Amino acid sequence: MKMLSTLSVLVAGALFGFGLSYSSMIKPEIVLSFLRFEDFGLLWVLGAASLTTLVTYQLVPRLMSKPLLESVFRKHSSVMDKDTLLGAALFGIGWGFCGVCPGPAIAGLGAANWPMVITLMSIFAGAYLQGRLTKSKGSN
Repeated sequence: MKMLSTLSVLVAGALFGFGLSYSSMIKPEIVLSFLRFEDFGLLWVLGAASLTTLVTYQLVPRLMSKPLLESVFRKHSSVMDKDTLLGAALFGIGWGFCGVCPGPAIAGLGAANWPMVITLMSIFAGAYLQGRLTKSKGSN
């Protein structure tokens, strides 16, 4: 079952990457025109993603007693605190500066959009820094 679960994650990831590429979210100029309210085509992508998330997290657990490839449905807890708000603000600022977020940046590599390497290095550096700051804050 572990192999089937891993395979399903790989297929879902490939489908997600294809969707990002097909919707042109891997092109920073398209995303930036959306963020400047010049092109609203990505609203369809946002709407489809929101609907998929709603169905997956709200309706499927009510209709199925257990997931297809796992033993139980897991809760995805979230906390609205200052760290979450700060992280969301930094994410939004970074998205506005470069026009991509982590998923489209990785999918962009698959489409030979090599400048995404710089974006991904920045994302990893920020994640590393956040981990170091959280670790040092937690140890006090």
